[in-house]
Amino acid sequence: MKKELEAYQSTAVTTQNKGRLIVMLYDGAIKFLKLALKEMEVGNRQAKGEYINKAKDIINELNVVLDTETGGEVAMNLRKLYMFMNAHLTQANTKLDPQKVRDVIKLLEELNESWKAISG
Repeated sequence: MKKELEAYQSTAVTTQNKGRLIVMLYDGAIKFLKLALKEMEVGNRQAKGEYINKAKDIINELNVVLDTETGGEVAMNLRKLYMFMNAHLTQANTKLDPQKVRDVIKLLEELNESWKAISG
């Protein structure tokens, strides 16, 4: 019984730590996209592009680490969502479309709230 309890506690800690890390990644991507919006407003294309690319890097990392075997349909749906976000951000960057950036921020914030609830 003690070994099972220790295994459960270890899994809970590992899962919680992963959840916190994911929350931090979402926070980072959201922060970079909000900075990109500010740079769009003042017409700084270079900084806007750099911030969007930083957010895309985070989204790509979240996509790469998805465990589709364990996560099943949820992980596959997240993968599709991450791919959509990256495509949307590419369009936002090239077309200078702040609404597309806002759309991705909204999606990231919704996912982030879910992860915050999961990871405590």
